[in-house]
Amino acid sequence: MNVFEAVKQSVTTRQAAERYGIHVNRNGMCVCPFHNDKNPSMKVDRRFYCFGCGATGDVIDFVSRLYGIGSKEAALMLAQDFSIPYEDRKNTRKQPIRPRLRRESEEQKFKRMERHCFRVLSDYYHLLRRWKEEHAPRQPDEAWNPRFVEALQNMSRVEYLMDVLLSGELPERAALITGHGKEVRNLERRMAELTAADTAGTKEHGRKHWAAPER
Repeated sequence: MNVFEAVKQSVTTRQAAERYGIHVNRNGMCVCPFHNDKNPSMKVDRRFYCFGCGATGDVIDFVSRLYGIGSKEAALMLAQDFSIPYEDRKNTRKQPIRPRLRRESEEQKFKRMERHCFRVLSDYYHLLRRWKEEHAPRQPDEAWNPRFVEALQNMSRVEYLMDVLLSGELPERAALITGHGKEVRNLERRMAELTAADTAGTKEHGRKHWAAPER
């Protein structure tokens, strides 16, 4: 099986999109990386299709367009990153190989950082929206939950940063990524810690619930 066949059988476009920093929601929709898309308009599954610009194809087409490389190089990149074995025509023995790819260009690096930054900000924005609804005070004299306060303080700012990444000029986007890189990394770490803590709390609550004696 050559590299094209092996990759297409082993990796879906959704898996590749998520691997390369594109956030995909539970319905398989994501912001299209091939046009100025402000709302998720691309469906990714085994193949991809954008309802906004009409871009479509398989996983190799997706990676080829995403990084501006040829189909062969995209297939090799996927084979390497997903550890997919395939038959090398120059080698009579069938064995897994890890192809040597050219180094990531500065433009490719910038696009990867830009997608990563947007994904973290988007995740944080949706978390703030949830906090604003779930932790809103129910009574006029009720103390404000710290998560509700954080949502009120940060939602507008995060929304502005996302708009810059989506529709700002290149210098604006580059300045944002450079100036807020540390902040984005701290946000990503904090959300991971919050998720782990919430998961642990849910499990502990479940154990107490099932361990409670019958009345």
